[in-house]
Amino acid sequence: MLKLIVDENIAFAKDAFSKFGEVFLLGGRDISQSVLKDADALIVRSITRVDSELLNNTNVKFVGTATIGTDHIDLQYLQQRGIFFSDAKGCNADSVAEYVFTALLNVAVRKNILLKNKIIGVIGVGNVGSRVVKFAEALGLKVLKNDPPKERAKTGSNYVSLESALRADIVTFHVPLIKGGVDKTFHLLNEKNLSELKENVILINTSRGEVIDNTALLKAVKKKNTNLILDVWEGEPSINIGLLGESLIGTSHIAGYSLEGKVNGTKMMFDALCEFTGERKKWNPALPKIVDSTIKPVDSESFEETLYALFKFVYNIENDDNRMRKMIGMNKEKREKYFDLLRKEYPYRREFCNYTVIAGKQNKQLTGLLKTFRFKVKLNG
Repeated sequence: MLKLIVDENIAFAKDAFSKFGEVFLLGGRDISQSVLKDADALIVRSITRVDSELLNNTNVKFVGTATIGTDHIDLQYLQQRGIFFSDAKGCNADSVAEYVFTALLNVAVRKNILLKNKIIGVIGVGNVGSRVVKFAEALGLKVLKNDPPKERAKTGSNYVSLESALRADIVTFHVPLIKGGVDKTFHLLNEKNLSELKENVILINTSRGEVIDNTALLKAVKKKNTNLILDVWEGEPSINIGLLGESLIGTSHIAGYSLEGKVNGTKMMFDALCEFTGERKKWNPALPKIVDSTIKPVDSESFEETLYALFKFVYNIENDDNRMRKMIGMNKEKREKYFDLLRKEYPYRREFCNYTVIAGKQNKQLTGLLKTFRFKVKLNG
C-alpha cells in the first residue's frame, strides 16, 4: 500500500486514490519536503513547484500533476531520479474553450460587436487551441493560427507568424509556459510586440499568466483601448491589481474548472497510478444530476445575444468576474489568500454537453452551431 500526498483541491481525490493506499490531503502551497519524507506518491496541481528542493531526501517514486501544464515540474530532475511522472494533458480542454467563447460573447454583447467575419488569432493550437479554432470557424470567424512547433513538424497547415496573429481583431493565447529555447513563451507578448495589437482588440489569456508581461500590458491597455479577458495572471496569487481593474473580464485561473475537467484530471492520475503499480483498478464517479438541463432560446436583437443567453444559462461568467473584483479593495496579503480561496471554493460548473436546447426546425444555423459547441439539440415544430 502506498502513502500518497495529494493536493486537497483535486476533485474526488480521497475516493479515487484511497484504492492505492493511505491518502493525505494538503493545501498545494503547504506541500513541503518534510511532509514527503516517507511518502511514495505525490499528486499536485500547478501551484506546487516540484523539483530537487522539494523531493531530495524523500522516498517519492511517483509524481502526477492533475493539470495540463508542466512548467511547475522539473522534468529533468524526475528523469534523473527515475521518478515516474504523469500529467493530465487535455483534461480540461473543453472547459477552457467553453470559457473562451462565453467570455468572448459577453464582450461582444456589451460592446455591440458582430463576430461574423472578424479575424481571430489563435496562438497555440494544441488541445485547447484546436477546439478554439473549431468553434471560431463555426461562428464565422476568420482564423489565423500561430504554432511554430506544429508548423515545423508539418502538423496541419496555414500557420502565420506571431506578428500576423497579433494583428487580428481577437487574440487568444493557448500555449504552455516555456522559459527558454527556440519555443520560449515567457513574455511572448511583451513591451516590444504589444504595439502590433489593433485598436480595440479583444485580448484573451487562459494559458499561463507569465506568457504576457503584465506590467507592460497595463501600460499599453489604455493606449490601445484593449478589451481584456484574463483568467491567468503573472505572479499568482499576488496579481497585478491594476490590470484587474482594466480588464473587462477577470477571473481566478478557473477557465478549466468545469466539474468534468476536474474529474478528467483525477481519472488520468488514477490511470497513471494503475500503470505505476501494475494493478488493474476501476474508478468511475457518478457526477451530480443537473436539475434544470433544458434550455429554450429567446429571440434577441443579435445572433450574439441569442447565443450568449444560452451560454449564460449554463455558465454565468459574470458571477466569477464579480467575485474576483471583490479583491480590489483588499490589501496584498488578503488578496493573495482570497485568490486561492476563490479557486478552492469554486462552485460546480458543468460543460455544455450536459444541456439540451429546444430549437425550431427553421433555425438550422443555430442548431448546427449548438451541436458544434456540444449542446444536445431537440427540434420543436
